[in-house]
Amino acid sequence: MQKNIKEEINSLHQALLAVLRSAATTDALEKIRIDFLGRSGRIATLMKQLKQMSLEQKKELGPLFNQLKVSSEQAFNTRSNAIKNFDSTEQALKEKFFDVTAYKPNQYRGSLHIYTQLIQQLEDIFISMGYSVEDGNEVETDYYNFETLNIPADHPARDIHDTFWLNVPNMLLRTHTSTVQAHAMEDKGVPLAVFAPGRCYRNEATDATHEFMFTQAEGLLIDKNISISNLLATAKTFIQKIFERDDIKLRVRPGYFPFVEPGLEIDASCPFCKKGCSICKKTRWIELLGAGLVHSNVLQSSGINPNIYSGFAFGFGLERLAMIKNEIDDIRLFHNGKINFLDQF
Repeated sequence: MQKNIKEEINSLHQALLAVLRSAATTDALEKIRIDFLGRSGRIATLMKQLKQMSLEQKKELGPLFNQLKVSSEQAFNTRSNAIKNFDSTEQALKEKFFDVTAYKPNQYRGSLHIYTQLIQQLEDIFISMGYSVEDGNEVETDYYNFETLNIPADHPARDIHDTFWLNVPNMLLRTHTSTVQAHAMEDKGVPLAVFAPGRCYRNEATDATHEFMFTQAEGLLIDKNISISNLLATAKTFIQKIFERDDIKLRVRPGYFPFVEPGLEIDASCPFCKKGCSICKKTRWIELLGAGLVHSNVLQSSGINPNIYSGFAFGFGLERLAMIKNEIDDIRLFHNGKINFLDQF
């Protein structure tokens, strides 16, 4: 019996040392203390066997139990002090190298504006089709905003644009991104394929569908033997990619724009319904693009021979595209700065 108890004492001591070596936190130490050194712990349970032993057995095994208890408490205290010293050293290092700018409670996380996200998607689509992305001045001359685009001073189309004229003669805030196309045709020559997103300005009353500052995107392709079929293929590819639907169809209607001839209005089948919804106003069609073949006068103004080269141009409002794509019903939400709106994107 003594031999078995001696083995249990030694085995229990070794088990305690093993768990103490693996303990790394004060919580782990507290669990070990309860399991081994507590009133109902494994050491106390083993020592209760002394009561049933003879006097000679008590004389022999008593010192062994006492040694187990003392050595176990010493091992526990040693490990406890080591963990406390380690924790205090870690805390001192944290305080020494504490950076007050590293964390601020309840701070907002930044993200790209919905316009920026959409422009990046569009740029990826058109770059994949071989277009270059071009930018231009928002303060422009009368010549590049109107004259070179077949809109002379007495043209009735100027009334549609409600222009913001500056105090500097013949200077204005551009009314469309077609000005970028005009510069590109002069500076880069042909063949040419450009995509131009940017801000435009028109003196309009603000409501749920109109803003005096809006974002427009236009595309231009000029080369030999360019026809309407090239325009429609490009429009279909772009629309299907931006809505991530391969089954979207196009509908083409005649339209008027001074810088193209013929002019077209291009509609897309509603990507959200089959029988009509609030987005397409129950028509199953959504008006998206104004487009057409580049007018010969526009080509000649930029030094391009219309007898050799032809091209197409198209344009659309990014706000309208974003509203349709994300089911937003008020254009003013894009610029109101409300976090609960912007957080959705």
